[in-house]
Amino acid sequence: MKYILIATLIAFGFSVHAKGKKLKPQYGVCTRIDNDSLLNTIGYDYIEEGVRSLLIPSKSEEEFEKNLQKAKQSNLKVYACNSFLPGKLKSTGSKAVHDEIIDFATTAFRRAQEVGVKIIVFGSGGSREIPAGFDRQKAREQFISLLKRMGPVAKKYGVTVVIEPLRSKECNFINRVDEGLEIIKDVNHPNIQLLADFYHMMQENESAESIVKAGKFIKHVHIAENKNRATPGYYKEDFTEYFNALKTIRYKGGVSVEARIMKKSQPEELWKISYNYMKDQVAKINE
Repeated sequence: MKYILIATLIAFGFSVHAKGKKLKPQYGVCTRIDNDSLLNTIGYDYIEEGVRSLLIPSKSEEEFEKNLQKAKQSNLKVYACNSFLPGKLKSTGSKAVHDEIIDFATTAFRRAQEVGVKIIVFGSGGSREIPAGFDRQKAREQFISLLKRMGPVAKKYGVTVVIEPLRSKECNFINRVDEGLEIIKDVNHPNIQLLADFYHMMQENESAESIVKAGKFIKHVHIAENKNRATPGYYKEDFTEYFNALKTIRYKGGVSVEARIMKKSQPEELWKISYNYMKDQVAKINE
């Protein structure tokens, strides 16, 4: 009886402690670095750029140097980069080119370190799409093998690769956070982690509970509204379920707006609305 009482008190204490921890994410936007001054004025913390637009692994050091100088002069840090692998560099299937991918990644990660980028988003649906008729288990094994090779390279250059589950309309492999979690566990490398994209989760009818189950493996977040992939606040959709899940796991990373700019709308106005809307949603779950 005594041990049950002690266990109950410990659990209760932990619950109270968890509820007392407020969610305080950093906020960013997936966009070009040229928008740094505008986003800085609004209040954003960082920019999420593109591997192939900023780090340009397939181009010369001289060309990259221009982007590096631009990043150094930016009013906002470039914390993350998406648009990782081009579709021609296949991760799965009979045409998989893992050696080429590792070469590409090595250049990307080295340049990411120079810029100060900490997160590389591995969505790249065209690369990881499983070809029709190809054995899915073999494709899964291929992908895990690739990530096991990629992890040490990422560690060398101080970046974390986060696997982004994509809705099934965009890719036929790793569509849910819970599916991504199993991949991450099998890879078992500290520099290969997981991303939760609220839009893709809603498109796949995946509840926020998957974020709670993934816990410490969630290292980055994307956000957009379910309708038309609009910027947060455009239709005023409720994200509190997902933000509360982040609070539960004591998430400390970034939340990037990755959304469409609706027709006849000004990006700066939408980004301002999004920033205030996200802050309001987080404030609700922190009450």
